[in-house]
Amino acid sequence: MDKITINELYDLNETIAAELFEGKTYPWELLPEIKNFILKLGETLDESKFEKRGDDIWVAKSAKVAPTACLNGPLIIDEDAEVRHCAFIRGSAIVGKGAVVGNSTELKNVILFNKVQVPHYNYVGDSILGYKSHMGAGSITSNVKSDKKLVVVKGENLYETGLKKFGAMLGDNVEVGCGSILNPGSVIGRNVNIYPLSSVRGVVPANSIYKKASEVVTKVEE
Repeated sequence: MDKITINELYDLNETIAAELFEGKTYPWELLPEIKNFILKLGETLDESKFEKRGDDIWVAKSAKVAPTACLNGPLIIDEDAEVRHCAFIRGSAIVGKGAVVGNSTELKNVILFNKVQVPHYNYVGDSILGYKSHMGAGSITSNVKSDKKLVVVKGENLYETGLKKFGAMLGDNVEVGCGSILNPGSVIGRNVNIYPLSSVRGVVPANSIYKKASEVVTKVEE
């Protein structure tokens, strides 16, 4: 049975966006609502901890944002996050506490949980990345199918999402190897390791190692 519900993928104590997950079963159900949620949440943030930049950008005073980073709203950058040189945030993004958005990384319509790292040449669009997940240099989420059809999540069952744009759902503590592509509708379970240069699609079970589509092995407990 596919274990791809919100509760099976994420620790909701590790995101400022926990309220958005309420009443939903699968994480991709959030994608159309991220923008409006940020606009609503931003107005409630503690002014002693966050500063408002422009109409719809809220940046924690403890966050480090390079002067060369491009920030577009709606956007929340949480406490102690780091946005590095030439990062490009296109909007509708939540960057969690202690998260790192690196050089030449592009974000669009995403939630990064606390301590997420997308530090080098990453594209993350229409995706949710769980606590302490990490994308190696050059790894990306591909968020639109080449035939432009609606995305279907393919596991033991098929899940019609009704979405044209859907990148990847990464559970907590996922490690994505350098140069990998997460194809539209990928759902990666908790504690998964993806080999470098992988092309991933469908559901990858929790606590496994993805070597290639025909070789996904369960981790051995030490």
